[in-house]
Amino acid sequence: MSLFLGAAILTGCSNSNSESFKYSIDEFADLEILRYQIPGWDGLSLQQKEYIYHLSEAAKSGRDIIWDQNFKYNLKIRKVLETIIQNYSGDKQSADYQNFIVYAKRVFFSNGIHHHYAEDKIIPEVSQEYFASLLENVGLEAESEELLPIIFDKNLYAQRKYQGDSEDLLLASAVNFYEGVTREEVQNYYDKLEDKDDPTPVSYGLNSRVVKDGKEVKEEVYKVGGLYSDALEVIISHLEKAMEVAENQAQKDYTQLLIDYYKSGDLKLWDDYNIAWVQDVDSDIDYVNGFVEDYNDPLGRKATWEGIVNFRDVEASRRTEIISENARWFEANSPIEDRFKKSEVKGVSAKVINVACIAGDSYPATAIGINLPNSNWIRKDYGSKSVTIANITDAYNKAADEKPNSMLNEFAWDKNEIELAKKYGAYTDNLHTDLHECLGHGSGQLLPGVSSAALGEYSSALEEARADLFALYYLADPKLIELGILDDKDAYKAEYSSYIRNGIFTQFTRVELGKTNTQAHMQCRKLIAQWSYENGMEENVIEKKVRDGKSYFVINDYVKLRALFAELLKEIQRIKSEGDYEAGKALIEKYAVQIDPELHKEVRERYASLNLKPYKGFVNPEIVPVEKDGQVVDYEVVYCDDFVEQQLYYGNNYSFLRVNP
Repeated sequence: MSLFLGAAILTGCSNSNSESFKYSIDEFADLEILRYQIPGWDGLSLQQKEYIYHLSEAAKSGRDIIWDQNFKYNLKIRKVLETIIQNYSGDKQSADYQNFIVYAKRVFFSNGIHHHYAEDKIIPEVSQEYFASLLENVGLEAESEELLPIIFDKNLYAQRKYQGDSEDLLLASAVNFYEGVTREEVQNYYDKLEDKDDPTPVSYGLNSRVVKDGKEVKEEVYKVGGLYSDALEVIISHLEKAMEVAENQAQKDYTQLLIDYYKSGDLKLWDDYNIAWVQDVDSDIDYVNGFVEDYNDPLGRKATWEGIVNFRDVEASRRTEIISENARWFEANSPIEDRFKKSEVKGVSAKVINVACIAGDSYPATAIGINLPNSNWIRKDYGSKSVTIANITDAYNKAADEKPNSMLNEFAWDKNEIELAKKYGAYTDNLHTDLHECLGHGSGQLLPGVSSAALGEYSSALEEARADLFALYYLADPKLIELGILDDKDAYKAEYSSYIRNGIFTQFTRVELGKTNTQAHMQCRKLIAQWSYENGMEENVIEKKVRDGKSYFVINDYVKLRALFAELLKEIQRIKSEGDYEAGKALIEKYAVQIDPELHKEVRERYASLNLKPYKGFVNPEIVPVEKDGQVVDYEVVYCDDFVEQQLYYGNNYSFLRVNP
């Protein structure tokens, strides 16, 4: 008898799961690569492991889709990078080649040639001539004429998602959701499709690309037989295998709906899938697979592809279960106007999970919490699922512990602030995520006739701000003490201090000098912190202090700050519920976009002295079958420690879309 472990897949992997596990495995440019562990894996049954395995294969099989969605030349450029790394026969120790490798890693990290957060095109730190020599060395010199200007010209396809006001949002964006159409043409196209009196509208445009054929504006739908067909067919094949070993009938039923949706592109089936999926609150294993979030679309309508596979952390889920069980109380006592509150709060379920695979737009950089589905009417009528991702948060914290320097010691005002953060910071940060995802996104309602797309390009930042404010407001509520979720009435102050410090100041370590703040989550934090700072100036709620030439933002009155959070939450809920585009625009443009140049320069210089990286992402563990006498008897978790190795492996094994010549 023989045992076979299919782990010879990656040279940079091991199945070590010891106390010596190293979380941080690579650093380059402004990025750090981490690993995460999968606690509880050995406690799963063979059937559960097999189910997770096939769901993970389905998730990874959509990788090409997100690359193509981000930019129409991304796949071709990725193939070039992979070919050079695997076949270049020149000097790989030279400074130029090492700079090329850094460029390749940055592109791999961002799923394309535009920065995953800043949206700007990543320019190689080598000459165009050197890059051409790399192409020639591996027999790709024919690609030079087309690709070199795309890679090196700073003004050509300059931003993945353009957010200025001097050009058309769509024509100036490199993202591959639109081709040859203007914002006005697209808005007119969807205005004709949408029925504003429909109480259960489908998410028009979610799964399509809009193009102009002559004078006709039309959609190219993501479906079998349509756009991305080859990848979707592979995804479906793995979903079908997963159905064979699902935990229960509910999982089989909604997975079949997802498959039917991929085959047809019918958005009504997408809604049916989400309704069935959100009602399954008993399964231990769960997944996200599809065209889900619209952050990358300049119009906030079209969704990028992502995949996440996870299972319940039973012990940690007790906290989120308490929160979700009391959702009605939180909704009823929210500081928003009564007409915007839900009369009934249905199906709010929450849990803490451990991910086993992240993919698509959730890889390498991933969220620490998720709330789905996004359809407002499904949330209202059927509820939502919210999760906090325990093993990702744990990896962030333990990777930080591996570093000699810390942001907290550099940017916190005094010993008391530092000690409070060390005592409660990690817990209240997780609790903030719980409240944001479990209740914030699911709270409130649109007025009849208001479209979910009414806030346009400002919708994502405003929605994130609404959910953050909901969480911040309730972090300081005595109800959390009553429920046993917090045991100290002052614990919330750790999160308040961290949030203001980050929103006004420290998050801009991520932004190059002279640039504006463009990413939706960063805009959300800037909006809340800056608005609170400016609107609390008269009573000195938040004070900017300077010591030894260094700036600090110190909260003087936490109670009044909470009142400011309530006031802003009330207004942003009104904006969303009424679809007040102009008011939403005014908030974002005034408080969320511009960065104080002096503070920006200072924070970048202080951060640079710490030798830390502002952005972090992950390599996945590999789940591989263990065979005995030709039968799979187990699934082993293999932890990878080489970022490039995993990228090349994915490129060789999960590339299903043809690259146009």
